[in-house]
Amino acid sequence: MKKISESAVRRLSLYLRLLQEADAAGAETISSGELADRGGTTSAQVRKDLSLFGSFGKRGLGYSVHELLSRIRSILGLQRSWRVALVGAGKLGSALFSYRDFETRGFDIRAVFDRDPGKVGTELGGLTILADEAMESTVRGLEIDMAILAVPADAAQQVVDRLVKAGVRGILNFAPARLKVPRGVALKNVDVTLELEGLAFAVSAGGQGIGNRE
Repeated sequence: MKKISESAVRRLSLYLRLLQEADAAGAETISSGELADRGGTTSAQVRKDLSLFGSFGKRGLGYSVHELLSRIRSILGLQRSWRVALVGAGKLGSALFSYRDFETRGFDIRAVFDRDPGKVGTELGGLTILADEAMESTVRGLEIDMAILAVPADAAQQVVDRLVKAGVRGILNFAPARLKVPRGVALKNVDVTLELEGLAFAVSAGGQGIGNRE
Protein backbone atom coordinates (compact mmCIF):
# COMPACT_ATOMS: atom_id res chain seq x y z
CA MET A 1 0.00 0.00 0.00
CA LYS A 2 1.34 3.42 -0.91
CA LYS A 3 2.24 5.69 1.96
CA ILE A 4 -0.42 8.28 2.77
CA SER A 5 0.48 11.38 4.77
CA GLU A 6 -1.10 11.92 8.17
CA SER A 7 -2.43 15.29 7.03
CA ALA A 8 -4.24 13.64 4.10
CA VAL A 9 -5.88 11.13 6.45
CA ARG A 10 -6.94 13.96 8.77
CA ARG A 11 -8.55 15.77 5.86
CA LEU A 12 -10.30 12.58 4.83
CA SER A 13 -11.84 12.39 8.32
CA LEU A 14 -12.91 16.02 7.92
CA TYR A 15 -14.52 15.29 4.56
CA LEU A 16 -16.40 12.43 6.18
CA ARG A 17 -17.93 14.76 8.76
CA LEU A 18 -18.81 17.34 6.12
CA LEU A 19 -20.46 14.68 4.00
CA GLN A 20 -22.46 13.44 6.98
CA GLU A 21 -23.70 16.99 7.52
CA ALA A 22 -24.59 17.30 3.84
CA ASP A 23 -26.39 13.94 3.93
CA ALA A 24 -28.37 14.97 7.01
CA ALA A 25 -29.40 18.15 5.16
CA GLY A 26 -30.73 16.06 2.28
CA ALA A 27 -28.02 16.85 -0.29
CA GLU A 28 -27.58 14.20 -2.99
CA THR A 29 -24.43 15.59 -4.62
CA ILE A 30 -21.56 17.81 -3.53
CA SER A 31 -18.69 19.41 -5.42
CA SER A 32 -15.01 19.57 -4.51
CA GLY A 33 -15.48 23.34 -4.19
CA GLU A 34 -18.22 22.92 -1.60
CA LEU A 35 -16.12 20.46 0.40
CA ALA A 36 -13.17 22.84 0.18
CA ASP A 37 -15.18 25.87 1.35
CA ARG A 38 -16.61 23.99 4.31
CA GLY A 39 -13.29 22.36 5.19
CA GLY A 40 -11.04 25.40 4.88
CA THR A 41 -8.92 24.04 2.04
CA THR A 42 -8.93 24.21 -1.78
CA SER A 43 -10.87 22.24 -4.40
CA ALA A 44 -7.54 21.14 -5.88
CA GLN A 45 -6.51 19.74 -2.49
CA VAL A 46 -9.81 17.88 -2.16
CA ARG A 47 -9.40 16.29 -5.57
CA LYS A 48 -5.77 15.43 -4.85
CA ASP A 49 -6.65 13.79 -1.53
CA LEU A 50 -9.43 11.69 -3.03
CA SER A 51 -7.30 10.68 -6.02
CA LEU A 52 -4.93 8.92 -3.61
CA PHE A 53 -7.62 6.28 -3.14
CA GLY A 54 -9.06 5.94 -6.63
CA SER A 55 -11.53 7.65 -8.95
CA PHE A 56 -14.46 9.56 -7.47
CA GLY A 57 -17.32 11.54 -9.01
CA LYS A 58 -17.79 12.82 -12.54
CA ARG A 59 -16.45 16.05 -14.00
CA GLY A 60 -19.16 18.72 -13.92
CA LEU A 61 -21.50 16.60 -11.80
CA GLY A 62 -19.63 16.46 -8.51
CA TYR A 63 -19.74 13.57 -6.07
CA SER A 64 -22.63 11.44 -4.92
CA VAL A 65 -22.86 12.21 -1.19
CA HIS A 66 -24.04 8.70 -0.31
CA GLU A 67 -21.40 6.96 -2.45
CA LEU A 68 -18.53 9.14 -1.25
CA LEU A 69 -19.63 8.67 2.37
CA SER A 70 -19.55 4.91 1.89
CA ARG A 71 -16.16 4.95 0.14
CA ILE A 72 -14.49 7.17 2.75
CA ARG A 73 -15.89 5.11 5.63
CA SER A 74 -14.44 2.01 3.96
CA ILE A 75 -11.06 3.69 3.40
CA LEU A 76 -10.88 4.77 7.06
CA GLY A 77 -11.87 1.30 8.25
CA LEU A 78 -15.16 2.50 9.70
CA GLN A 79 -17.35 -0.10 8.02
CA ARG A 80 -17.00 -2.15 11.20
CA SER A 81 -17.06 -1.61 14.96
CA TRP A 82 -13.71 -1.44 16.77
CA ARG A 83 -13.27 -2.94 20.24
CA VAL A 84 -11.37 -0.51 22.47
CA ALA A 85 -9.82 -0.63 25.94
CA LEU A 86 -9.12 2.41 28.09
CA VAL A 87 -6.04 2.18 30.31
CA GLY A 88 -6.08 4.81 33.04
CA ALA A 89 -9.28 5.94 34.77
CA GLY A 90 -7.98 9.20 36.20
CA LYS A 91 -9.29 12.64 35.29
CA LEU A 92 -8.11 12.44 31.68
CA GLY A 93 -9.24 8.85 31.18
CA SER A 94 -12.64 9.56 32.70
CA ALA A 95 -13.07 12.61 30.48
CA LEU A 96 -12.17 10.58 27.39
CA PHE A 97 -14.57 7.82 28.36
CA SER A 98 -17.42 10.31 28.71
CA TYR A 99 -16.93 11.43 25.09
CA ARG A 100 -19.91 9.54 23.71
CA ASP A 101 -19.13 10.34 20.08
CA PHE A 102 -16.67 7.43 20.17
CA GLU A 103 -19.50 4.92 20.09
CA THR A 104 -21.44 6.65 17.33
CA ARG A 105 -18.26 6.60 15.21
CA GLY A 106 -17.80 2.88 15.70
CA PHE A 107 -15.35 2.82 18.62
CA ASP A 108 -16.79 0.70 21.43
CA ILE A 109 -14.95 0.92 24.75
CA ARG A 110 -15.31 -2.58 26.19
CA ALA A 111 -12.96 -2.41 29.20
CA VAL A 112 -11.34 0.12 31.55
CA PHE A 113 -8.22 -0.60 33.60
CA ASP A 114 -6.47 1.20 36.45
CA ARG A 115 -3.81 0.34 39.02
CA ASP A 116 -5.33 2.49 41.79
CA PRO A 117 -7.02 0.13 44.32
CA GLY A 118 -9.41 2.97 45.15
CA LYS A 119 -10.77 2.97 41.60
CA VAL A 120 -10.75 -0.78 40.89
CA GLY A 121 -14.24 -2.24 41.30
CA THR A 122 -16.01 1.10 40.93
CA GLU A 123 -18.12 1.96 37.90
CA LEU A 124 -17.33 4.31 35.06
CA GLY A 125 -20.16 4.88 32.61
CA GLY A 126 -21.65 1.45 33.21
CA LEU A 127 -18.35 -0.45 33.09
CA THR A 128 -16.58 -1.81 36.16
CA ILE A 129 -13.00 -0.57 36.36
CA LEU A 130 -10.72 -3.59 36.27
CA ALA A 131 -7.40 -4.11 38.01
CA ASP A 132 -4.18 -3.61 36.09
CA GLU A 133 -3.33 -7.26 36.67
CA ALA A 134 -6.37 -8.36 34.66
CA MET A 135 -5.37 -6.42 31.56
CA GLU A 136 -3.74 -9.11 29.41
CA SER A 137 -6.35 -11.80 30.01
CA THR A 138 -9.24 -9.38 29.51
CA VAL A 139 -7.78 -7.88 26.35
CA ARG A 140 -7.33 -11.34 24.87
CA GLY A 141 -10.74 -12.53 26.01
CA LEU A 142 -12.58 -9.52 24.56
CA GLU A 143 -10.40 -9.51 21.43
CA ILE A 144 -9.60 -5.83 21.90
CA ASP A 145 -8.41 -4.12 18.70
CA MET A 146 -7.24 -0.76 20.05
CA ALA A 147 -6.29 0.86 23.35
CA ILE A 148 -6.42 4.42 24.63
CA LEU A 149 -3.53 5.20 26.97
CA ALA A 150 -4.13 7.78 29.73
CA VAL A 151 -1.38 6.77 32.15
CA PRO A 152 1.67 8.55 33.61
CA ALA A 153 4.65 8.87 31.28
CA ASP A 154 6.88 6.58 33.36
CA ALA A 155 4.39 3.71 33.07
CA ALA A 156 3.42 4.15 29.42
CA GLN A 157 6.04 1.97 27.67
CA GLN A 158 5.50 -0.98 29.99
CA VAL A 159 1.75 -0.77 29.45
CA VAL A 160 2.24 -0.59 25.67
CA ASP A 161 4.47 -3.67 25.71
CA ARG A 162 1.84 -5.61 27.63
CA LEU A 163 -0.98 -4.50 25.33
CA VAL A 164 0.97 -5.45 22.22
CA LYS A 165 1.72 -8.92 23.62
CA ALA A 166 -1.99 -9.31 24.35
CA GLY A 167 -2.83 -8.64 20.70
CA VAL A 168 -3.70 -4.94 20.53
CA ARG A 169 -2.96 -3.56 17.04
CA GLY A 170 -3.53 0.15 17.55
CA ILE A 171 -2.71 2.53 20.42
CA LEU A 172 -3.80 6.12 21.00
CA ASN A 173 -1.33 7.55 23.49
CA PHE A 174 -2.05 10.59 25.66
CA ALA A 175 1.02 10.10 27.88
CA PRO A 176 3.83 12.64 27.32
CA ALA A 177 6.35 9.95 26.44
CA ARG A 178 8.15 8.68 23.35
CA LEU A 179 6.96 5.13 22.91
CA LYS A 180 8.12 2.25 20.74
CA VAL A 181 5.92 -0.36 19.11
CA PRO A 182 6.83 -3.24 16.79
CA ARG A 183 6.11 -3.26 13.07
CA GLY A 184 2.46 -3.98 12.42
CA VAL A 185 1.20 -2.02 15.43
CA ALA A 186 -0.11 1.52 14.85
CA LEU A 187 0.75 4.23 17.39
CA LYS A 188 -0.78 7.71 17.49
CA ASN A 189 0.45 10.28 20.02
CA VAL A 190 -1.68 13.12 21.33
CA ASP A 191 0.49 15.64 23.17
CA VAL A 192 -1.70 18.50 24.37
CA THR A 193 1.32 20.60 25.35
CA LEU A 194 2.77 20.39 21.84
CA GLU A 195 -0.59 21.37 20.38
CA LEU A 196 -0.77 24.39 22.69
CA GLU A 197 2.77 25.40 21.76
CA GLY A 198 1.79 25.23 18.09
CA LEU A 199 -1.26 27.33 18.87
CA ALA A 200 0.90 29.85 20.75
CA PHE A 201 3.14 30.13 17.68
CA ALA A 202 0.12 30.72 15.44
CA VAL A 203 -1.27 33.41 17.75
CA SER A 204 2.13 35.08 18.05
CA ALA A 205 2.40 35.11 14.27
CA GLY A 206 -0.93 36.83 13.98
CA GLY A 207 -2.67 33.71 12.73
CA GLN A 208 -0.36 33.53 9.73
CA GLY A 209 2.08 30.90 10.97
CA ILE A 210 0.10 27.73 10.57
CA GLY A 211 -3.34 26.76 9.39
CA ASN A 212 -5.47 24.21 7.60
CA ARG A 213 -4.11 24.81 4.13
CA GLU A 214 -1.07 23.15 2.60
